[in-house]
Amino acid sequence: MTFANKIAAGAGAVGLSLFAALPAWAQEAAAAVPAADPVPNKGDTAWMMVSTVLVMAMIVPGLALFYGGLVRTKNMASVLTQVLAVAALAMILWVMYGYSLAFGGDANQFISAGKLFLAGVTADSTVATFTDGVVIPEFVFIAFQMTFSAITVALVLGGLVERMKFSAVMVFAIVWLTIVYYPIAHMVWYLGGDDASTGLIFGWGALDFAGGTVVHINAGIAALVGGFIIGKRTGYQKDIMAPHSLTMTLIGTGLLWVGWFGFNAGSALEANGSAGLALINTFAATAAGVLFWMLTERALGHKGSLLGACSGAIAGLVAVTPAAGNSGPFGAILLGAIAGVICCWFVMKIKPKLGFDDSLDVFGIHGIGGLIGSVLTAVTMLPALGGPAGDDYVLGAQLGIQIKSVLVAVAWSAVGSAIAFYIAKAVTGGRVSEEVEREGLDLGEHGERAYNY
Repeated sequence: MTFANKIAAGAGAVGLSLFAALPAWAQEAAAAVPAADPVPNKGDTAWMMVSTVLVMAMIVPGLALFYGGLVRTKNMASVLTQVLAVAALAMILWVMYGYSLAFGGDANQFISAGKLFLAGVTADSTVATFTDGVVIPEFVFIAFQMTFSAITVALVLGGLVERMKFSAVMVFAIVWLTIVYYPIAHMVWYLGGDDASTGLIFGWGALDFAGGTVVHINAGIAALVGGFIIGKRTGYQKDIMAPHSLTMTLIGTGLLWVGWFGFNAGSALEANGSAGLALINTFAATAAGVLFWMLTERALGHKGSLLGACSGAIAGLVAVTPAAGNSGPFGAILLGAIAGVICCWFVMKIKPKLGFDDSLDVFGIHGIGGLIGSVLTAVTMLPALGGPAGDDYVLGAQLGIQIKSVLVAVAWSAVGSAIAFYIAKAVTGGRVSEEVEREGLDLGEHGERAYNY
């Protein structure tokens, strides 16, 4: 071997040894450089911003028109004003301290702490989603959850319209959001750094994809409690109190259904297959609710009605909310059908016998529908119904968790709502005078009419 060949062979050997050492060097270099923080995906961010706006459309004008059409003409403007005002109030409170108490940081199983007035939150702040390493901007998450708090307190008003003072509505909203909504939202949806700070119901492993307990059971129980404390409308079950505009109610129903896609599919927190599942389930359950409510009307000896169809749509939407991402489409149809039948039967047959005045059937639809959906979500998880449960899923255990979670939500909402209504009643008197009630709250409370002709 010549000298040149020896040099070449030696250089090759050194080169091979260096190449072999490259993986070790690369690992050491990677360990020396900290991993970059996850960057929000623009598609996920855009979807969550759209979802937030869709939920806002559910409140104003969706819920406002849905409720407004169901009351008498003399009270239309009062309903629109109440829904708009409490939603605006809820948004301000959420920014001030609501987000802090619900999602602000680790404290205990019932409440959060930190980020008061959104302190420390910047345009670069992020929150985790359900996929490891995937995040969205925290401001977007804050805004999304803000709309949930706003629509929940607005839903309660449907059980109390046509008789409650505007000032009482506002006082109630402040107290109720503080002692009822924020703690329940924390208990159901907050994942802390340890078991002691994770929300109580979340820690149990309860399934509530988009708010069966936080929104619908919560609002339904509050409306029921408020109906007893504030009392019945003058002339209830004696005077005719028919809806003044089913046209408005249908428009509101359509806006609620469209907005609910943001409500349910947005709760996936990402633009992914889970959001797509929630999307189709929101179609299927609602359609079933419409048809089965009308069928139940016929079975009870009445004609299928537009009011029934609108009510059935809401019942289906409510029932599928906790199961939106925890069910296959067939399971969603079953939920909508069951809710349509049971809610219709309760509203048409049971409520009149019980005699309480839940003006627009908030308890009968949101309360009962929320109970049905929250409990039966355990069933819709089954693969036999197209659900996403794995081989290790135990139906009985999950059903027990769902029932326990519902009982906690009912008890917390009932006690907290009673406190909120009694405080509002003590501060403002609670309800308008009989004279104002007969004249109408539009003029008596706001000095204006919804219609001038």
